[in-house]
Amino acid sequence: MDKENLSALIEAASAQLQHSYAPYSDFKVGAALLAQDGKIYTGCNIENAAYTPTNCAERTAFFKAVSEGVRDFQAICVVGGPGGKMEDYTPPCGVCRQVMMEFCDPERFEIILAKDNGDCAIYKLKDLMPMGFGLSH
Repeated sequence: MDKENLSALIEAASAQLQHSYAPYSDFKVGAALLAQDGKIYTGCNIENAAYTPTNCAERTAFFKAVSEGVRDFQAICVVGGPGGKMEDYTPPCGVCRQVMMEFCDPERFEIILAKDNGDCAIYKLKDLMPMGFGLSH
């Protein structure tokens, strides 16, 4: 991941925190998904009083991209925290990791977790979803 794309993804994901709808948990999450063509799709978490209809930021970004016909992705940046304060890494939940397995090559797709101070960690999907169930099954 080059520095320019990394910075753009962290900035786009961070900007999504202001759109987060998290009245129940107050845990705001933003995501920025980089498609192979260089376009960035963003998402935020959207909670619901019934809980199960809640949608994570990562899936919001993926579903926006897929609904526009995009199926090839390079990386996603995920940020978040209580009240939108990015004090620690915010890794994707298991459901979001499974969605990533549906659309991404686990050997190449990168997951970027960033903190407010610019500190970030980059993982391959295969590292966060070992033996994941995907298209090859």
